[in-house]
Amino acid sequence: MFDDRTMLVTGGSGLLGTALKKIFPNALFPSEEEFNVTDFQQMQTYLDGKTIHTIFHGGAFTSPPKIDQDPVKAIEVNIIGTSNMVKLALKHDARLIYVCTDYVFKGDVGNYKEDDPVFPVNKYAWSKLGGECAVRLYDKSLIIRTTFGPDIFPYEKAFTDQWTSRECVSKTAAMMAELIKTDQTGVVHVGGHRKSVYDYATSLDPSKEIGKISINDITFKVPVDTSLNTEFYQKLISK
Repeated sequence: MFDDRTMLVTGGSGLLGTALKKIFPNALFPSEEEFNVTDFQQMQTYLDGKTIHTIFHGGAFTSPPKIDQDPVKAIEVNIIGTSNMVKLALKHDARLIYVCTDYVFKGDVGNYKEDDPVFPVNKYAWSKLGGECAVRLYDKSLIIRTTFGPDIFPYEKAFTDQWTSRECVSKTAAMMAELIKTDQTGVVHVGGHRKSVYDYATSLDPSKEIGKISINDITFKVPVDTSLNTEFYQKLISK
């Protein structure tokens, strides 16, 4: 039986972590200063005397343009840090839930299923896939591939030629919570229906005027269509 008092969440100060605090108020949400994923000894010390059955790893370095500039940090946080989380889960025999990205796919066809081939097109996605590789070595793990943004679209313009299954963070957190409460392992895609980023942005607040932009107008590379097939998720939560 799931009990949020025995769950630890990384990335608690981020968008997703903040949303999950409202759903799981009794879980542990350590700060980066007291639970740095790149410092395995510090993490072990933090968990001394605590009973942990579920580890939700949502902390990550997520900015594609910043990762292009500082790939070493992406290696340390997204790959080595996630590997440390796997070791920690093994040590405590805890279920590990890892938040991955739809960007692990090439983006040339869309409607990706859990077992479709992965092929990242930027360094951010490669670093997240590196973390996913480590998580796959642990049998008691669940990889959630997803994409989300703030409840209010934070930019003045949105891509009209990039396709996604993105939802706002509060909705995504609620969908993830359904999986967290189960003992599901493996890979599950979480998201909404296929739409352009522009359509996603305007749906959040129809009264807000959002400009249009193309993925060809930016300096970093992003995939064209990473929409996710979420039929497996729907089957799981309808049981």
